[in-house]
Amino acid sequence: MSAGPAGSTRTRRHTVPRGYGHDRENHVLSITSQYLARYRRLTADDPSSYALLPVTGAQRRFVLVRALDPAGRADVVPMFFAFPAGTIDPERLRAAARRLAGRHTALRSRPAVVRGTPVLRVGDPDVSVTRPDPLPGERPADTLRRALASWDARGPSLRIFLVRDEEPDEKRAEERAEDILAVVLDHAVCDGRSLARIVEELGAEYSAEGAGSRPAPGQPAAELDSYRDAVLLQLAAEERAETPEAAAYWSDRLRALRVHAPAPRQAGVPDGALPGGSAQVRLPAHDGGVPFPGLLDACRSAARELYGPDRVVPLGYPWGGRPAGAEPVVGCFLNTLVFPAYTGRGPGPEATADAWWDDLDRADVPFDAVAAAVRAAGSPWSGGLDGLLTVDDDSRRPPLALAGVEGREVHVDGRAVRGPFAVSVTQGAEIHLRMVWNRAVIDDDAAHRAFDALTRALRPPARPAD
Repeated sequence: MSAGPAGSTRTRRHTVPRGYGHDRENHVLSITSQYLARYRRLTADDPSSYALLPVTGAQRRFVLVRALDPAGRADVVPMFFAFPAGTIDPERLRAAARRLAGRHTALRSRPAVVRGTPVLRVGDPDVSVTRPDPLPGERPADTLRRALASWDARGPSLRIFLVRDEEPDEKRAEERAEDILAVVLDHAVCDGRSLARIVEELGAEYSAEGAGSRPAPGQPAAELDSYRDAVLLQLAAEERAETPEAAAYWSDRLRALRVHAPAPRQAGVPDGALPGGSAQVRLPAHDGGVPFPGLLDACRSAARELYGPDRVVPLGYPWGGRPAGAEPVVGCFLNTLVFPAYTGRGPGPEATADAWWDDLDRADVPFDAVAAAVRAAGSPWSGGLDGLLTVDDDSRRPPLALAGVEGREVHVDGRAVRGPFAVSVTQGAEIHLRMVWNRAVIDDDAAHRAFDALTRALRPPARPAD
């Protein structure tokens, strides 16, 4: 998803919040500038540090969230595909995945914190195809959920799991057993824009003749340089965006935020440890698709059911793209923007769109800098999100095809959820609407009321009778 045109020409007056990173000359100290200075000190005059890469603001957020998690859990992005049983050659798939990882720096890197500085540590491609053993009575989805829940954040950033489904559901009673393939990535090395490329290239590597082929000489080093250049260009854009005016804008915009999700209902249960709840529906498409501000307003309706009226709920959504002039490398470049979703009677969709375009004018300010500006202005908001919205176009990601056999993309619901709730919208010939929630903090009845409100808000308007 790209940021689009520059947006509104309206201007506002903001006051730089006192205490926000001022030095003795009254200059604003950019969080990105501080990060780059620490990274340069870390890697100065050390030839071995070539394998330590800087991270974007988006990656920094994922690494820091992991470091603050009591269990050290990583955010992962899984894709699930169903193939006819026995059509996948696990060794051939493993070789294809390793070649894929060898071609992309991010996929053969692991997030790390070295002397307090978040980095990516580049290594050799290391991808395995694991067949987790089901426990007695487990369905394939249960086995996959358990495998993802045991993800070791210190391991490879790309992993593949394969589970046999011997008992098709009633809708497929006439079909034979299937293999469910899970391609899973650490979110710190991959954003939504990389998924289509990963799926397409994994299929191409699997179908390529000569499973022992290797990248051309010099290709991995050239790609590493391209990746490093792309990250440095992104950090330069973030550094330019961190102005006193942007800090003032975000501190004013988000000053009223609170985190409204209640504490976990069960003592001793960490956030996200319980299986997540889920609901989904397919709706008729709107002419031209639902504008993004309309999606934000729909999420506002859901938040009202969850948290009550007259609240200002922090709703996050990914936005951005590769920096201008950068190679289209696989990686994590989408910033998380924050929308203050007021759950009372709002000023209307036009005002939502107006404010949202203003937000996009400051979309390059990294999340941690926004949170720091808001806290420095006296807000109690710590950077937590009550909801997350992601949007996709169903034409963007091709199906995974392995040697001419096309997999059917499926969903494995019920996975643990880090935040209170998340909404995903896929737009195309129809709207595929999904919502997941953390059962440790939101009960199912409230979640289903919120999903109903979300669905009502996104149903296409009735066409006038002829």
